Amino acid sequence: MLFDLIASKVSKDLAIDLGTANTLVFVKGKGIVLDEPSVVAVRKRDRKTSEIWVGDDAKKMVGRVPGSIEVYRPLREGVIANFEIASLMLRYFIQKVHQRKSFVRPRVIISVPSGVTPVERRAVRDATLNAGARDVYVVEEAMAAAMGAGLPVTEPMSNMIVDIGGGTTEVAIISLTGVVYSSSTKIAGDKLDMDILNFVRKNYSLLIGASTAEQIKILVGRAFQDNEEDEIDIKGRDLMDGIPKTITINSNEVTGSIMDSVNIIVNNVKYALEQCPPELAADIIDTGIVLTGGGALLKNLDVRVRREIGVPVVVPDDPLTTVARGAGMMLDDIELLREITNS
Repeated sequence: MLFDLIASKVSKDLAIDLGTANTLVFVKGKGIVLDEPSVVAVRKRDRKTSEIWVGDDAKKMVGRVPGSIEVYRPLREGVIANFEIASLMLRYFIQKVHQRKSFVRPRVIISVPSGVTPVERRAVRDATLNAGARDVYVVEEAMAAAMGAGLPVTEPMSNMIVDIGGGTTEVAIISLTGVVYSSSTKIAGDKLDMDILNFVRKNYSLLIGASTAEQIKILVGRAFQDNEEDEIDIKGRDLMDGIPKTITINSNEVTGSIMDSVNIIVNNVKYALEQCPPELAADIIDTGIVLTGGGALLKNLDVRVRREIGVPVVVPDDPLTTVARGAGMMLDDIELLREITNS
């Protein structure tokens, strides 16, 4: 009891956006202080862990490690796939924002996709406690994203949020601090990367990594084909003769490769509006749809949604950080946090 009291005095309350691709940490009173890939590399000797790399250091090692080192992404499609590695990663990040202090026991708010099961939600909570948290509040990503985007979540009016992360796309309609409707699909940023990777392999017999596919998406990907056509050089391994090779592809090819996945995301938004009560649907005509997460940065996505659904579409400043900022805002209003977690 005394130890917990002392630890709480030297610990800073945290909000964590535990993402499939990246983990962001918000510190009360400071804002976002950490944004690193959700990647861990482990070297084992005699079946015992001897060296660990986490975040940026581990991401640099993807595809470049010897057999003695294993690289993990402990989250898959928005949920914990490797409990031990996820706990290790969270512990590392928590200690890093506390300048490596040993006895830290922060209160932590952590976000999860709306579609997680009670077992998966408990796994997130247990992993965070195992990483050194003294108290854990688990909130839905969509609610945190809505608050981070500045939406009036406590008002008796509907707000629609579409949060496109690495592993999942969350579509939610929020009113009076509650989620009226929510859906979660595993079609998100990682799936778009795999679409590009598979397209290049099938059409050019070139093998590229997921990181290269992600860069292609960021630089020339679009939600629909337009009059602009950009080109990009890609380096990879030729599947025919096994030697390194460089090819050039254009933005229309990349856009075509991801179109099926983009269509699913847009159709999920349409379906959410079809399920929405008439009064709330009327609100959305005025308030519009807010796109957040890294996927919101896909070129022309906001235009595509606006054209197909016919309501205003807004992408807030820095959509990558909306979930972390929204969860961080809850640190300043514990009563609202309890209302959200109990709703």
